[in-house]
Amino acid sequence: MSEPLFKGVMPALVTPFRDGAVDEQAFVALVERQIAGGVHGLVPVGTTGETATLSHDEHRRVVELCVATAAGRVPIIAGAGSNSTAEAIELVHHAKTVGAHAALVVTPYYNRPSQEGLYAHYAAINEAVQLPVLVYNVPGRTSIDIADATLGRLSKLPNIVGVKDATGDMTRATMQRLLCGPDWVMLSGDDPTALGYMAHGGHGCISVTSNVAPDLCAAFYNAAMAEDWKTALYWQDRLLLLHKSLFSDASPAPTKFAMAHLGLCQEDVRLPITACSDAARHEVLAALRETGLI
Repeated sequence: MSEPLFKGVMPALVTPFRDGAVDEQAFVALVERQIAGGVHGLVPVGTTGETATLSHDEHRRVVELCVATAAGRVPIIAGAGSNSTAEAIELVHHAKTVGAHAALVVTPYYNRPSQEGLYAHYAAINEAVQLPVLVYNVPGRTSIDIADATLGRLSKLPNIVGVKDATGDMTRATMQRLLCGPDWVMLSGDDPTALGYMAHGGHGCISVTSNVAPDLCAAFYNAAMAEDWKTALYWQDRLLLLHKSLFSDASPAPTKFAMAHLGLCQEDVRLPITACSDAARHEVLAALRETGLI
């Protein structure tokens, strides 16, 4: 088996706002902080990046900023999903044009396509743009679960290279290894269960928590990739409360609150997401203290 195309920890980057607009200066600083913290890649304009409320121009600009700032130091997997196949193709094409290394394409939401429709969606993207694509499976948000058998079919297409699995079901990693083959990239999308996912053969995680603690998350994934499970378990225990606190209210509001408390960006979010509750703030602050970040 060759080395996976993508591995380790890759933050699902927040998109910082100031006065209603994308705060480009803060975003660039966040990218630099992540790289300095030792992350293994970057994922702009995903769910945590509030892509659902970005305009198309903002979406493209954030990807461009991320690619330009990283300047080849780490790979960029650009969010490029839509529940319109034509729109997803356009976003993947833009990602390729500006120099992203891959695209992250969520299963179409709201439409509720069949498994055949899901296959056809990704097959059309595979045909249209020559760029590695990772399937993002997050049924808790989209209401659609792409079946392991469908992923097995998709793995035979040259540009469909892996999955971001946010189901929290570690056994699926084993099933997908068997169905999709040794070169299939398997990334968790669920920080709290990523240790189990790695032990089942996963290659890394597209992480929310890395926004707040990139160096700690990098240490965890370096240990897991080295199969140093004792050290990985140490970091898992240290990070667990932080993982959970960042979903104590609608994401990414708690993450942005944590980052604002650390002086990294404003905590501004866009409607229909609102600033996190007082209870969530207390939980986040307690987790930051427990983790040693404040």
